[in-house]
Amino acid sequence: MHLKSVVRRVKYRSYKGEVGRIAANVLERDFNTQVPNRKWTTDVTEFKIGDKKAYLSPILDMYNGEIISYTISDSPDLRMVMNMVNSAIKKVKPQKGLILHSDQGWHYQHMQYQLTLKRNGIIQSMSRKGNCLDNAMMENFFGIMKSELLYLQEFKDMKHFKQELRKYIHYYNNDRIKLRLKGKSPVQYRTLYQ
Repeated sequence: MHLKSVVRRVKYRSYKGEVGRIAANVLERDFNTQVPNRKWTTDVTEFKIGDKKAYLSPILDMYNGEIISYTISDSPDLRMVMNMVNSAIKKVKPQKGLILHSDQGWHYQHMQYQLTLKRNGIIQSMSRKGNCLDNAMMENFFGIMKSELLYLQEFKDMKHFKQELRKYIHYYNNDRIKLRLKGKSPVQYRTLYQ
């Protein structure tokens, strides 16, 4: 009968009100930095493939747009975010004063997340409630990734999508050039100008 649902998809939102401590907006939309690993941003986005959902939680370095670490999970739980942040800390060993900016999602208000940042000398920064422009760099990455990957391909199933998402993040970091990076990929730019 060629019936098609016209129900609008509900966008995933991690904000559940104040469930922990809200941090100040230290970043204040100053996305510029001349040094790697001084300003990071993070968020969670949702994907729906068939009747399955998956969630991506990355950390992006504002210096060159590089994805420092990420987790892909079937559930938007605290473990997903903690694995991501612990992986980034292990990989980079951040210097004191690094700012990690996020929205006010419940993951980022959680005591375990906040204590992990504090123990590693990372300054927590949060967007103002309901203001996506405060986290524009991460929103921009999600938009690019969805338009270049999600909306252009057909996926057999969620397993196939996750494989392609991992390949895309590798491509984004290592091969995808940006004009603002003098025609270099994020990794090439960091390697050449660090």
